[in-house]
Amino acid sequence: MQIQPVVAADIDAVVGLWREIFPEYNDPTRPQRDPRTNIVRKLAFGDGLFWLARDGDALVATAMAGYDGHRGWLYSLGVHPSQRGKGVGRLLVAHAEAELARRGCPKVNIQVLDSNSGAHAFWRAAGYQPDPVVSLGRRL
Repeated sequence: MQIQPVVAADIDAVVGLWREIFPEYNDPTRPQRDPRTNIVRKLAFGDGLFWLARDGDALVATAMAGYDGHRGWLYSLGVHPSQRGKGVGRLLVAHAEAELARRGCPKVNIQVLDSNSGAHAFWRAAGYQPDPVVSLGRRL
């Protein structure tokens, strides 16, 4: 398994993977989840916190992170269904956590859809626990 930064040449492949593994990214009522727009925006930001995992030539997973000097975030961790349970997700989480720690990040946050019980189980097994907070948001 190879982990490497996502580059512009990977956009179409990452969009295809995300549309398969994140069903909510296909919902036209949620324009903030348009995969191509989000990928292009992240690459333009240029912080180097966006990776993919390949098994040979096959793109099998992605992870995106952010760090604002206060907290780190993990986003869009997704593994192709055929590769789940093989440690790919944990490998990407460890890679992202190491990169965030290298930048001085003291804490990492994630958000998981309430209805995604599989993701809840994955994150708990990876050592993440619910924080006693309510996530609020506003579309700009």
